[in-house]
Amino acid sequence: MSKFIFKILLFSLPFFVSAQETKQDTLAHSQANPTHQLRFSIDANKILLNTIIDNRTSYEASVDYYWHKEIYLLSDFGWGNSSIDYSDLKYKTNNTFLRLGMDKPLFVRKQAQDWGMGFVGFRYALGFVHRDAAQYTTNDGLGGIISGTIPAADFTAHWMELTGGMRIELVKNVFAGWNVRVKFLLNPTSFGELKPAYITGFGSGDKNTAFDYNVYIGYALRWSSKK
Repeated sequence: MSKFIFKILLFSLPFFVSAQETKQDTLAHSQANPTHQLRFSIDANKILLNTIIDNRTSYEASVDYYWHKEIYLLSDFGWGNSSIDYSDLKYKTNNTFLRLGMDKPLFVRKQAQDWGMGFVGFRYALGFVHRDAAQYTTNDGLGGIISGTIPAADFTAHWMELTGGMRIELVKNVFAGWNVRVKFLLNPTSFGELKPAYITGFGSGDKNTAFDYNVYIGYALRWSSKK
């Protein structure tokens, strides 16, 4: 079902933005010295959640570059860890991740210096996950208790994302905004018998689809092309 939804959303994406293409191209190429923008952002929401949720931490940041024709190239990255501490199961995981993709504004900029936008976009993500050795205890059904260890393991997680959101320039070069994301894990069977409890950048390792949101604060560098 998640693959069907993903295909619908993916093939619908161009229709959200195709109507804006001609006007945006005219704006982007009409400037004698087109402006470049490189923006750095951190996810303030994840930092807040780290103080509330005591069994995991997550840090995310983003870098985007205004390319041309109102297209922004994106790189998101982050790291984090989690722990499971049940009476019958204990283990820890940690991982880093990288997402690459693009955003496309939904609305035509009225002025070249207007960098605020609502947008849609997509990402491909790659996560490198390490799970420590897990200690478990089970009942054999006859009243006996069996304890054991599942060896530590390393995994690579792949997923795709569709995202949308907004960026507002609060004061010159300073931005705030948000993203919502729907994520589709591409290799759920690769985690073996004990899946990671939490994959930073994705979510629960035992689910094939995840939803998430980010609240970003960012700063932009701008410069103009020389003739």
